[in-house]
Amino acid sequence: MSNRKEPLAYRMSPRTLDEYVGQRHIIGEGKLLRRMIEADQLSSIILFGPPGTGKTALARLIALRTSSEFVKLNAVTAGVSDIKKVISDTHNPIFNSKGRTVLFIDEIHRFNKLQQDALLPHVEDGTIILIGATTENPFFEVNKAVISRSTVLKLEPLENDDIVAILNAAITNVERGLGELQISIDPDAIQFMADMSNGDARMALNALELASVTTKPDASGMIHIDMSVASECMQKRSIAFDSGGESHYDNISAFIKSMRGSDPDAAVFYLARALHAGEDIEFLARRILICASEDVGLANPNAILVAMAAYQGIMAVGMPEARILLSEAAIMVATSPKSNSSYIAIERALEDVQNQNGGPVPMHIRNAPAKGMKDLGYGVGYKYPHDFPGHYVYQQYLPDSRRDVTFYMPSDNGYELKIQEWIKNINNKS
Repeated sequence: MSNRKEPLAYRMSPRTLDEYVGQRHIIGEGKLLRRMIEADQLSSIILFGPPGTGKTALARLIALRTSSEFVKLNAVTAGVSDIKKVISDTHNPIFNSKGRTVLFIDEIHRFNKLQQDALLPHVEDGTIILIGATTENPFFEVNKAVISRSTVLKLEPLENDDIVAILNAAITNVERGLGELQISIDPDAIQFMADMSNGDARMALNALELASVTTKPDASGMIHIDMSVASECMQKRSIAFDSGGESHYDNISAFIKSMRGSDPDAAVFYLARALHAGEDIEFLARRILICASEDVGLANPNAILVAMAAYQGIMAVGMPEARILLSEAAIMVATSPKSNSSYIAIERALEDVQNQNGGPVPMHIRNAPAKGMKDLGYGVGYKYPHDFPGHYVYQQYLPDSRRDVTFYMPSDNGYELKIQEWIKNINNKS
């Protein structure tokens, strides 16, 4: 019988490929990784995906199946000296007759450049078969040279049916699971655990184990896990991302694109996910403010006022009330008419300034703060608009070389229709 001091999630780690649940796109019958494991013809791979999706379980399966030496390191605690020892032992025929080691590095994204560089030549010549596991996108976090010599495999969150299958296997497995106990779990309770785990098998198994050890058996010795028990043991849905991970950027991207795309329901959904995960509320307020300026702009000038008020308000009140201000601002941005004309205007102007000789500022709109400057032409001929009907008079403001350039072109949305009309009117007076 397995050591009962080990967590249930560890004890239930699959021992065969047939026991492995989920990730059929890489480990299903006939798929690349399964063929590599079954034939013991491994090449370096990097597994990345959310927690609890089976990265370490795959590494354990490889350890059981490979005839090569298998070494596990954790990037948090390992250093260059540990890597050098693995390489030295691999080259020593007494320790390793095959001269090849399968090296599993958990949380490989935590390896610094020096550590990754120490691995590179030995991965390249095949001495080390690298199996890296990471919750971060390796294309951002792992040395490009290591990436180019590895097959990157993405693991997806497990489906609810997969989680249910894993939980049922744990309940019935006598050797490694909870099968020696008499456990009865309501269908809605096990579905609830699967749903709340957000594809994280480890979290679901931890909740099941907690429920089994904290629920008092009835007179017949049966441990009955119902919705009430399941809710207590899994009090909060698994957070699908952290503030520094790839999913953080995915969620923020979806939040911004939902506001830009005028979908208030999606906007508040991704806002809620960010708040649930403990995202910095000031960061969220800044993103709403930027979206109000970049994507709503002058189609609804009030949007940026609401966004700025929300930004100031959340700093004053904090959570949990800040969620209401953020929701109001996000919905305001999402439901406003859209225009990026201000954004395009400044981009055009910056490009023009960078690539063209703009020429000097016209003399008539220069200041003449010092005595004698007017004698040189500074400010001479300037027309003060408020002295004219409608507070407007035509005069040239752009330098001579740029006088016919247009940077700002209002859209046909919202308030910019009024701007179009105003520009048309003053142009008729020119």
